[in-house]
Amino acid sequence: MTRQAIEAVSADFARGDVIPFLGPGVLELVGEPCPIPVSPEVLVGKLTANASVPHKIRNKLTAAAQFIENFKHRKTVAKAMTDAFSPHVAPTALHRYLAGLPRLPLLVHAWYDDLPQKALATRTNWGIAQGVSQTEHFGHWVHYFRADGSRLPNPPESSFTIENVAPALAPEEALNWSTLLYQPLGSVSPAANYIVSDTDFVEVLTEIDIQTPIPEPVQDIRKGRHFLFLGCRFANQIDRLFARQIMKRSSDRHWAVLPGELTRNEARFLEQHNIERIDMPLAEFVAALAQTRLNGEAACLAASP
Repeated sequence: MTRQAIEAVSADFARGDVIPFLGPGVLELVGEPCPIPVSPEVLVGKLTANASVPHKIRNKLTAAAQFIENFKHRKTVAKAMTDAFSPHVAPTALHRYLAGLPRLPLLVHAWYDDLPQKALATRTNWGIAQGVSQTEHFGHWVHYFRADGSRLPNPPESSFTIENVAPALAPEEALNWSTLLYQPLGSVSPAANYIVSDTDFVEVLTEIDIQTPIPEPVQDIRKGRHFLFLGCRFANQIDRLFARQIMKRSSDRHWAVLPGELTRNEARFLEQHNIERIDMPLAEFVAALAQTRLNGEAACLAASP
């Protein structure tokens, strides 16, 4: 069954019908020790290392970030996040594999590192849609960046009030990119945007059910396509909500590489959304996927006149 799933993923990748959805667990492929946070638990430790935070929230990422923001400043949170994700890390085999796909219309990256950007540097005609904090950029849910890191101006919108925040309309140039990197939580690069505090998530989750924060091209590209979740766990409610809303109105068949024992919430989430579980370590899956692609290319060469 696992072999069949890998072959199906590879075939759909060749057609451009798979949308990879990367979580923090992808950084396990970097190896030990990884100089940037590989999980929310590691990240909150970085944020609280130089900040006094109440013990009861010291291990809760969003609450700790909110406390620091309230009692110090948002800039303190942003600086700590940037410091945590600034060490250089080269793209992993998975990032290089994805960047090398002939057809990759959309790549979703739900963590704060910049490895996907580095890997995609080998491609042409691509750009970034990045979630931004309403605290720092009130009135817009998303900023768009070209491959060189320069920001595209958002389309003109009507006047904003607290009750009227513009939907995530895209600049025309972004609608024509061959590959879109969507980072719903922001990223250290190119402009240090972060969705990380309680307030950040409340703002997004209040609107996400009606899709307002989801970028226009993401809503278009996902139609009829399958999601492949890599380095993601679904034990946390926020993670499930983001995944559910980003994959809304896509196909009815998806995959998730999830080794080890599932929680009850994870098992229920997979069943609800017809996500086939691939129970194997991520490194093994990446190697098998790459080999399947090579075998397919060799077969095509052998069959050609």
